[in-house]
Amino acid sequence: MPASAASAEDMAARLSVLGLTTRVEEHARHTWIEAEVPESLPAETWREALAVVAEADRFGLQASSLNGRTLWAAVHKTVPATGDVRGPGHQR
Repeated sequence: MPASAASAEDMAARLSVLGLTTRVEEHARHTWIEAEVPESLPAETWREALAVVAEADRFGLQASSLNGRTLWAAVHKTVPATGDVRGPGHQR
């Protein structure tokens, strides 16, 4: 398992221990973690959840009246050390 996936799985597990329902998705350049946040989350649990997602490369909170609140984090995947890492369309 790549380091980014292991890190994301660890974050998801730690959020689950806090009582949050989590999802992990693999994407081409990052691993995505989402956690549903209930309306009545104690302040201490908020602090702990924010400490977990702060370890990610990016994180945020999406809130809507239709879907509730979702805490999210993205962990970038490691870029290969050799070859053309810029990808197609980025040649010199």
